Amino acid sequence: MQIPGNKKTNIKDLFKKVKLLILDVDGVLTGGEIIYDDRGRELKIFNVKDGLGVFLLGKVGIKTVILSARNSPVLQKRSLDMGVAAVIGGILPKEKALDDIKKRFKVGDSQICFIGDDLIDIGIIERVGLGVAVADSPAQVRRASVYVTKNKGGQGAVREIVDLILKAQGLEKKVLEFVRNPR
Repeated sequence: MQIPGNKKTNIKDLFKKVKLLILDVDGVLTGGEIIYDDRGRELKIFNVKDGLGVFLLGKVGIKTVILSARNSPVLQKRSLDMGVAAVIGGILPKEKALDDIKKRFKVGDSQICFIGDDLIDIGIIERVGLGVAVADSPAQVRRASVYVTKNKGGQGAVREIVDLILKAQGLEKKVLEFVRNPR
């Protein structure tokens, strides 16, 4: 598959370069719903397959950062469960955090994959090597992205990208070895 407008670069080559995955939360790791209980506590529904994908990606040396305009205790808890390297919440525009993230994780733009779902994600989607929109993103976000997932946010979109990264980098066997013999 070729990248639109760039005849020389194959999309698989971009997946091969990924050393850091950055994720938005609402609409990417979740379906975009926010539920409040009768005490005002925030609840979110996360896809277990997405979470396992992020966890396994970390086990083969590719770190994940959560970058969200919002911050919540439930996000902190889920990030711990997935083995996320860092959570940066409450920041807009999101691209303000990109230079610090690159320094902290010693990566360049071309080594970063970012998955977003809405207009506030376009700035960072356009700056990284592999800007991804989930399937149910608005048209402007899909157009700004290099890749659009087949799955919707909260319904396996993150796992889809994780699997493409693992396959492109030849890490599927290493993941299976870990699953069979966790260290």
